[in-house]
Amino acid sequence: MLSLRSYSGPMMAIASAALFGASTPLAKLLLGGGINPGLLAGLLYLGSGIGLGLLHLFQRASGNALAEAPLERRDASWLALVVLTGGVAGPLLLMVGLTHTQASTAALLLNVEGLATMGIAWVVFRENVDRRLLLGAFAILAGAIVLSWQGGLAGPGLGSVAIIGACIVWGIDNNLTRKLSSADPVQIAMIKGLAAGTVNLVLSLSRGADVPPLPEVVAAGAVGFLGYGVSLVLFVLALRHLGSARTGAYFSTAPFIGAILAVNLFGEPLTAQLMVAAILMGIGLYLHLVERHEHEHAHEVIWHAHRHVHDEHHQHEHRLGDPTGEPHTHVHRHKPMMHRHPHYPDLHHRHGHAH
Repeated sequence: MLSLRSYSGPMMAIASAALFGASTPLAKLLLGGGINPGLLAGLLYLGSGIGLGLLHLFQRASGNALAEAPLERRDASWLALVVLTGGVAGPLLLMVGLTHTQASTAALLLNVEGLATMGIAWVVFRENVDRRLLLGAFAILAGAIVLSWQGGLAGPGLGSVAIIGACIVWGIDNNLTRKLSSADPVQIAMIKGLAAGTVNLVLSLSRGADVPPLPEVVAAGAVGFLGYGVSLVLFVLALRHLGSARTGAYFSTAPFIGAILAVNLFGEPLTAQLMVAAILMGIGLYLHLVERHEHEHAHEVIWHAHRHVHDEHHQHEHRLGDPTGEPHTHVHRHKPMMHRHPHYPDLHHRHGHAH
């Protein structure tokens, strides 16, 4: 059976989803106050970057900085793509969508992000996805179609299309972020927040957007810090443990949390359309959560650096100067081995599968 440590990935993914899910109706509330959508996207990400930057400085000053591997020069191109997709294009599309869509509908439509993440992981990056996960994905997609369709021959509305577009962009972003998941998640989220926030803010101000009052700026920053910053840190850690497809599946809990808040904040009705979509998405999420993956697999020789303890996958010798306490970070070698146990496609289980 999976050990308690094995459940740390799902718990971090669900915690990430909870924070991001709560941010959607809160962003809708801020948009209702008249903030320009692009400007709000910038404030959310700047709040994320500045908040995590202050946290990082506080950790270093207090001597409690976590032993994480820093980003390296070879990570720059991947980080730039992450910023452009997830930090610029995604938030802009979401803010446009929120201006044309009810908050509860928008919150549930964000389930498409998990579907996009899993689809890209499976088709492009060849991550293993079994029938149970595929059935769950189809259930989530059916729920998204129920939510986005506005009747007649008009097809999905502009707001729904924009939100689905944001989800696809974030699906790309999530898979790209997996390439960086062995590095310090606070550093990744901080850089992404500062870069994406600055770009969105400059673009909005150059197009004549008005700066909102200070209380709204502070509120947007606080929402961004928790819903985008801390959420992203947890998401990167989950990617490290679960891989892209499974993390995307657990992250599908975000829209349910957002929808519950939206109904309470805005007094939106619990329509039959909303309930049917929630049931379909709930079925899909259940199928994701009960997935179990176990088979005999081989580990090849690899060298890499990341935060770890000396478990069965980290039985290596230390060189002079390597840290002694656990958990710790240093460059280490994985010896070849063959064994069988329940696992996810984490940093050490990205092997192929026979079909």
